[in-house]
Amino acid sequence: MQKIRKAVFPVAGFGTRFLPATKAMPKELLPIINKPLIQYAVEEAISAGIDTLIFITGRNKRAIEDHFDSNPELEAALHSKGKSEQVEMVRNILPSGVECIFVRQPKQLGLGHAVLCAARAVGNEPFAVLLADDFLIYDGAGVTADLVGAYEKSGKTQLSVMQVDGFDISKYGVVNVNKNTGSVLGLIEKPDFKDAPSNLASIGRYVLCPDIFDILRNQLAGSGGEIQLSDAINTQAKSGKVVSNNLNAKRFDCGDVLGYIEAIKYIAARDGIF
Repeated sequence: MQKIRKAVFPVAGFGTRFLPATKAMPKELLPIINKPLIQYAVEEAISAGIDTLIFITGRNKRAIEDHFDSNPELEAALHSKGKSEQVEMVRNILPSGVECIFVRQPKQLGLGHAVLCAARAVGNEPFAVLLADDFLIYDGAGVTADLVGAYEKSGKTQLSVMQVDGFDISKYGVVNVNKNTGSVLGLIEKPDFKDAPSNLASIGRYVLCPDIFDILRNQLAGSGGEIQLSDAINTQAKSGKVVSNNLNAKRFDCGDVLGYIEAIKYIAARDGIF
């Protein structure tokens, strides 16, 4: 079984719910106290044994590249003021041996299209996808590590799912699951409440088999006129190639202002800030 060494981070979105703050600053750099959302997701990937980080970027996203790059001038300025702890904090954002690749998504045509932009960088390997908007608090190595471990046992695409009751289920990709085996029979993007096949929502952590790229290349636009990753996974599921994993984490939707505020409050309370 191939080891999973690569992770894709789709970060090209406009972040319109956070305007005007995100007019020039990527929403993925919005901080949870003193650490940006994207860094939490990157740390989760690294904890899962991933050493190649592929960022799918767009206009005004150069700051993400700068965040993960070295900054000798800042380090020197901090060092001159005796701020050794901050020097180490800046210097060690990424451990040695971890590589960053940045790929431009020329047009925002959906999550599936963003993943497809990573095809050349990923190659013919299984890979993880992490959406930084889904801010997760977990014990152990993390949700991505759980998915990687499950993939290494089955060789199948892995979805992280959580229970969502009521009308909010229509905000998600919804899975139809064989409750005995965990095998995913289908995945529908944002169905009407009455048409939802279950109360299990797919959230922003995936391990995908590389055949997803061929499916995406030949896929028609779906919900919202976009190339939906959920439609491609649905195609895989029809061939019995997808498995669900119950989310073992506390989740905050940081693509939403209220969810973002709740995440900050949670971390502040956990860390004794207030």
